[in-house]
This record gives sequence, C-alpha cells and structure tokens, in this order.
Amino acid sequence: MVSQLSQAALRDQRSQFHPFTAITDLMAEGPTVMESGSGIHVRDVDGREYIDGMAGLWCVNLGYGRREITEAIARQSERLSFFHTFNGMSSDVVAECAEALLQRAPVPMSRVFFGASGSDANETQLKLVWYYNNLRGKPEKKKIIARWNAYHGSGVATASLTGLPGMHTLFDLPKGPILHVSAPYYYRKAPEGMTERAFSQQLAQELEDLIEREGADTIAAFFAEAVMGAGGLIPPPEGYFEAICPILKKHDILLVADEVVSGFGRLGTYWGSQTYGYEPDLITSAKGVTSGYFPMSVCYISPKVWDVIESEAGKAGLFGHGYTYSAHPVGAAAALAALKLIDELKVVDNVADVGPYMLQALRDRLGQHAHVGDIRGKGLMLGIELVHDRGTKEALPMANRTGRQVLKAAANRGLITRALGDTLVFAPPLVITRADADAIVDRFGAAVEDVLPG
Repeated sequence: MVSQLSQAALRDQRSQFHPFTAITDLMAEGPTVMESGSGIHVRDVDGREYIDGMAGLWCVNLGYGRREITEAIARQSERLSFFHTFNGMSSDVVAECAEALLQRAPVPMSRVFFGASGSDANETQLKLVWYYNNLRGKPEKKKIIARWNAYHGSGVATASLTGLPGMHTLFDLPKGPILHVSAPYYYRKAPEGMTERAFSQQLAQELEDLIEREGADTIAAFFAEAVMGAGGLIPPPEGYFEAICPILKKHDILLVADEVVSGFGRLGTYWGSQTYGYEPDLITSAKGVTSGYFPMSVCYISPKVWDVIESEAGKAGLFGHGYTYSAHPVGAAAALAALKLIDELKVVDNVADVGPYMLQALRDRLGQHAHVGDIRGKGLMLGIELVHDRGTKEALPMANRTGRQVLKAAANRGLITRALGDTLVFAPPLVITRADADAIVDRFGAAVEDVLPG
C-alpha cells in the first residue's frame, strides 16, 4: 500500500511525528492528507471528498472556508501581525476581543487570560489555583481532583490531570498533587437497575469520602468537562452536577469548568455549564473561540479568584506566567469574527434543533443492532458504543480493534468520525442541517454494517 501513496503522503510519512497516532499503522498505511475544505466537507490530495463528522478536532464549529474569518485574519496580519502582552503591553484588537468574551460568559467573570491551546489553558488554570491559595494564606490547599476518563490536556501537568491511563504509563505520569474519582459513566459503571439520580448520589458520596480522607483544607479544585469527550463521549447522568456542586462549595473547593469542547454552542446552549445548570469559578475554553481558524485559548477568571489576585498584587509583585503567543492579535481578530458569526447564524439555536434530531436518527438506524450497546450524547457531541453483545454489554475483543475498522469503513464511504476504543464519536460543524445529519447517519450506519453485519 505504501507504494500507492501520493507524494504528499510519502513526504509526510517520512518526516512528521504525528500526535495521538499508532506509528505502526502510519508506517503500514500512510497518512490521509487533506488539501481543502468547504462548509462541512474536506477534500484529500487524491480528490476524495468527505463529510467531516468531527469538525476537525471538535473545533471547526462554523465550517470550512468562512471568508468572514479568513479575511479578518488577513486584515489583521497586514495591520499588526504580532505583539505581546508581557509587561503591560497589548493591542487594540485584543482589548476588544477580551471585552467581547467577558460579555458572553455564562456567569459574571472579571478577566480573561489568553493562550494558544486547551492544554496550555488548563496548565494556566492549575497554576492560578495554586497561586490563588498561596495569596490567600492557604499554602496546603493544593490537591486537585479530576475524574477517570477525563481529558484536560497532554502536557506533564495536564496529562496528569487527564484520567486516561494510556496517556500516563510510558510517560511516568501522573505527577503532582492530582487525585481522581470515578467517571460519571452510567452505561458502564452504574449497578444494574440503579437510576441515573441514584448513580449521581453514589458518585457524590465517593467525592465526599475522598475529601474527608484527604482533608478539605488540602484540596484546591475540581476539574470537570460538561460532557466527557476524548474519554468516551460520556454525558453526566441526571442530577450529577446538582449533587456535586454543593459539596465543592461546602469545602471551599474551586470548580474549574473545562469548556474547551462544549463552549460556544456545541451542546445547544452557549456553554456546557448552562446546559447542566452549574456556576464555575474558572472556565477553560479554546477550539470554538476561533472555530479552529487560529490557535487560541481563553481562561475565564471569576471575581472570587480575581479579587484575591488583585488585592494581593502589591506583595506578589510580577505575575510570573504567560506565553509568547498569549493574546495574539491575529487570533483575537479571528475570534471576533467567529463570535459575530455564532450570533448571526444563530448557531446555538441550530444545535438545539439538529443535535436531538441526529441523536434520534442514530437510535432509529442502529438502536436495535446486535453490536450497538449505547447511543448517547448531548447537542452535537454524540457517541455510539459498540459491543460484542447488546444484551449483556460484553465488550468486543480489544485485539479486533473494531472501532478502528468502523472508522476506516466510514472513511471509505466518505465520512470522518473518530474512534475512542470501540466508541465512535461525532462532533460535526455546528452549522449542519437536518439533511446533513441524515447523510452522516446513512453513511455511518452502512459503515457499521460493513464491519458488523446483523
């Protein structure tokens, strides 16, 4: 197969070290190399067109080829291609962008801090949590609680926070004062016959027990995605945040909402925290803020945290954290254009309509398939978990790599999805129509039947 690769694929195969890629697969099969995109479609160098059912990596929310964004990037690149924000410097477009972002926060927020990726944003949040507790005279309050199956980044600290053992073992992680509690994975983790609300109470009790064992005066923050993404597309069971949040508040533990994927409309509300009714102290966002057109992340900082930082600034001196590309002016221009389109295209309303429609379409098409165990999700974050036996939930043999087989079958039918083990996930551009959703479901249903007849 390698001899049939395009020149672009061969160059890539010989030169690039790919992230989150099985090197043996890449060397045996070569990469798929894209050259263009328009709307919800991308085209590879061989001229094959695909529906992008993953919006790139959960990020191209407004679709490809949006001239409003590309032209904003071009104008800003010509006007001021770069300037930094160290030592009190800034640029006019960054100030405008920061203000626009604060106006769209789900709860009152005092400041935003810019980075370039969700990973670096969660790194910033970790440091802010520790900085905040040092400033307020609680230096022992440093432990962080995250959840198994969570994804919060791939740096040393953020991969430790991430609850995926495959990202730990060969990297000597986790490191630091990181604790993990169970994922709110109702399909796999709830005892037989237990209701969602009862399962949420069980998880809340597990959290309370952990806090009691460790000591509340040692625990600083709890990180949570609204819907778990890379860990298996896991929405919280009914009553989950309702049960968790009072415990955090009682013990003076900050809630850090990881909205890298769920922010800017993906769940059918502007923010995932609005979908599930909780109020974060810190918010991490990225991806959809520029629709993936420019690397940018945003940390939102609540008055509770900012007031301490500001009041203690005199004795703290220089705030010793930041990145060269924090508050990049071209990224700010891209974000302003994307935010405007989210409003003008009524993206949130579209997701609230098309998301439930697509979920039901998947259930209608595959809900009775012998090897489809669970079809779940919220808004336009949807997952289909494949199993050996639907009745018993018995998993497919890992050696079969069935999820990857379905992924490849879908690509052969002109559809990009993502396999998280044997859970196939969709997070398409938020501008898809019901007709687009039908096309995705038709191609995906056929791909499942190609691999798993019956």
